Amino acid sequence: MIFRQFVDDDLGCASYLVGDEETGEAVVVDPAFAIERYLAAAEQESVRIVRTLETHTHADHISGHGRLALEHGIPIGIHTAAQASYPHDGLEDGREVVLGNVALGVLHTPGHRPEHCCFTVVDRSRGEEPWLVLTGDSLFVGDAGRPDLAVEAVEGARDLYASLHRLLKLPDGVEAYPGHVAGSLCGASMSSKASTTIGFERRFNPMLTTDEDEFVNASALTRSPRPPNLERIVELNSGPFVGAAEPIAEVDELEPPILDVRAAEVFAGGHVAGAINVPLERKGFATKAAFVLLEGEHPLIHAGSRERAEDAASRLRAVGFLELRGYVLDAPETETMRPVEIDELDRLLAEEAIEVIDVRELHERDDGFIPGSRNIPYRLVREYGEELKDEGRPVVTICESGARAAVAASVLAASGVDARPVLHGGIPDWEARGGSTVGFRRCGS
Repeated sequence: MIFRQFVDDDLGCASYLVGDEETGEAVVVDPAFAIERYLAAAEQESVRIVRTLETHTHADHISGHGRLALEHGIPIGIHTAAQASYPHDGLEDGREVVLGNVALGVLHTPGHRPEHCCFTVVDRSRGEEPWLVLTGDSLFVGDAGRPDLAVEAVEGARDLYASLHRLLKLPDGVEAYPGHVAGSLCGASMSSKASTTIGFERRFNPMLTTDEDEFVNASALTRSPRPPNLERIVELNSGPFVGAAEPIAEVDELEPPILDVRAAEVFAGGHVAGAINVPLERKGFATKAAFVLLEGEHPLIHAGSRERAEDAASRLRAVGFLELRGYVLDAPETETMRPVEIDELDRLLAEEAIEVIDVRELHERDDGFIPGSRNIPYRLVREYGEELKDEGRPVVTICESGARAAVAASVLAASGVDARPVLHGGIPDWEARGGSTVGFRRCGS
């Protein structure tokens, strides 16, 4: 049997190539939009991709099934409950997809979405028992999928509980390969490990050691934000095939929105007026960019090299920004942004010279926040730009480490707000140097 796992470290998504050496046939499970990796792997393994299998209709990234179908004529299998409008083979529970000695069995496991399926993998040259299971967005390493993206959360949670316990009927030694690892918005506490076993999860996964009511309470009340562009991405993934985008080209125009993907320190030293900074070097670039860009916008990328611009373009397309205006390398840097250090923040607060905007998620403030600070998660600050501009008070953004604070400050500055980030540090550093914090406080109170 041929088995290859592919992990997108930026989005935390995993996809798979499963094949049979004897027949030279393979399937791709949950392909990303950048399909080149699967084609290269199939060539290396001397197999031919004969089918795409989707565990479900993805809500956080564009699938590559359309490109595989359009460019290579590869058919797609997805459960009938997906009601996909593209040509597909409707999967049902109990069906097998056979590739010589390798058989992928369909387990219908609703909860994350009504159509969600897992795939057991049997290598019949070894025996008839499953060797591994591809769990999609149901079972993660140390966590479980979220039930609130397609149906009412409690209903989804009850279905997910039943599905997870169906997976627990598999033998302990069966290896489990999830559709996401840490970094995804589809699970709050998942591990960065790429795989696990049914036995390990049975023993150590806290979501599998509760009764149904406890599971529903914990699962349905997820506090993780919904993926950006969710409705649009689901529409694209369930509708007509999405083909490859045009190559990105260098341009001269500097019309907004301009997405500066250089490091935050470089951006602070000089950038195009009105640009938004989401550093490519930071994990989760595509998700952060999708949160602060508006749906339907066609950003211009400002990068330090053509290769970095192309990398940024590829990641943006993965989250639904298929039409990009191009990129610039050398642009007039007419603005700067001086970061605030922790010691300076103490002084500015003592002088009542600023308003502190805590750009972490609301639940992150439970353990403490700076007295008098206001909570606006970084993904929402664009909505508050005009309000803060009208207030006219200088703003300092802060988060846990500086990454989100930098993004938020650039978004506010692009709206005309006098905004600066705490770039090198965050709330833990503030507390470590003796800064005071208080308990939970709701936005605007």
